Amino acid sequence: MASNGGEIPENANEHCPGPQSESAGKSDACAGCPNQEACATAPKGPDPDLVSIVERMATVKHKILVLSGKGGVGKSTFSAQLSFALAAMDFQVGLLDIDICGPSIPKMLGLEGQEIHQSNLGWSPVYVESNLGVMSIGFMLPNPDDAVIWRGPRKNGIIKQFLKDVYWGELDFLIVDAPPGTSDEHISIVQFLQSTGIDGAIIVTTPQQVSLIDVRKEVSFCKKVGLPVLGVVENMSGLRQQLPEFKFMSVSENGEQKDMTQWAIAYMKEKAPELLNLVAFSEVFDSSSGGGEKMCQDMEVTFLGKVPLDPQLCKAAEEGRSCFEDGKCRASAPALKAIIEKLLSQMKVSRMEENGA
Repeated sequence: MASNGGEIPENANEHCPGPQSESAGKSDACAGCPNQEACATAPKGPDPDLVSIVERMATVKHKILVLSGKGGVGKSTFSAQLSFALAAMDFQVGLLDIDICGPSIPKMLGLEGQEIHQSNLGWSPVYVESNLGVMSIGFMLPNPDDAVIWRGPRKNGIIKQFLKDVYWGELDFLIVDAPPGTSDEHISIVQFLQSTGIDGAIIVTTPQQVSLIDVRKEVSFCKKVGLPVLGVVENMSGLRQQLPEFKFMSVSENGEQKDMTQWAIAYMKEKAPELLNLVAFSEVFDSSSGGGEKMCQDMEVTFLGKVPLDPQLCKAAEEGRSCFEDGKCRASAPALKAIIEKLLSQMKVSRMEENGA
């Protein structure tokens, strides 16, 4: 059994309740654990690390979790762009990546290859700008291709360490990018932050039923653990881009493809130049059941809005930059901005209030 104030031992079972829990050594999850007897007979008490977390989080005004029921719905892209947008509004922003097995935040913020530094105040975040700091296990891997093969207790341990040892300083927002699903990491982050005051969670989905089924479970999880749902974002809500950005092809009966882009653009310029100013839209996923908006009505949660599938946004994420700066993300940037404005309005947060203007 661990003796350092209730840390979960590395050889514990996957869903270990923790040595200081009232059910330690007694719950079904403890069956067969080598620490079972020691945990069952050990004295119980509050975890001193939780006191350290409360002290660290005392300088953070708002804490938002970004969740998804499935992987691949653009949750980390949304977390990254939300952080970029808030920082551009002159808020002090921290982005904490607790997706231990798939840390994509360093790439999406343009911070690949950076390392964590330690000071007498604790671990220092890696900064994109002076008002946008990032922390991720991705900064701790010697090789970005290395797999993180950890059981639940060790994942929980690093999340706790991020919360109690990272020195963020004064923050307006801490955005927590969580892994998909409702696993140990989600239970831990809610438990660790519960007494510090979490504003709530944003849940990211795509329009099709196979994603929405899992989002319903995510909403149910939030309700069970007492985590407010700030709203749902429907990502990849139809492909939308300027007509000249498309490639055009002819396909023969035997499947041979021929690039006709130059001819098509030249033809439109000559015969119908007004077409070149149009935005083309196509529903990639079936949303005939009403998508995220209908689900929000059914489950009585806020629908924050839709973000179209925009190749320029995908490119911005790949290049680790904000989609709001160069005007290229003409389909997605206005949608994201409207969602963020709605979120801040709902949270009753204004730039003047936060920054003392």
